[in-house]
Amino acid sequence: MFGLFKSKNPAIKVTEVQQRLDDGAQLIDVRESNEWKSGHAPGAKHIPLGSLENRLGSIAKERPVMVMCQSGMRSAQAAKVLASAGYEVSNVSGGMTAWKRAGLRTV
Repeated sequence: MFGLFKSKNPAIKVTEVQQRLDDGAQLIDVRESNEWKSGHAPGAKHIPLGSLENRLGSIAKERPVMVMCQSGMRSAQAAKVLASAGYEVSNVSGGMTAWKRAGLRTV
């Protein structure tokens, strides 16, 4: 029973994102457009969660994917979608809330 709701996709810290981008990973922000426009991580690609399944073709399957949202809940859903489609995926723990709390740059 324990771990029933635990994600099978690894979580990564916001402080690990830039290194993974430098190593060739992709960062997908699954928040809504108004959230994206209020500030997002440099290098992120915007694909709202509701559009993700229809836009899988725009995400390179040969490169690892990191997903983020505001707090980590929607990105956990996105990670499940991506994993079931065969992507190597990690969820950015804490999302943009943790990103801003860590003092990381937004654009």
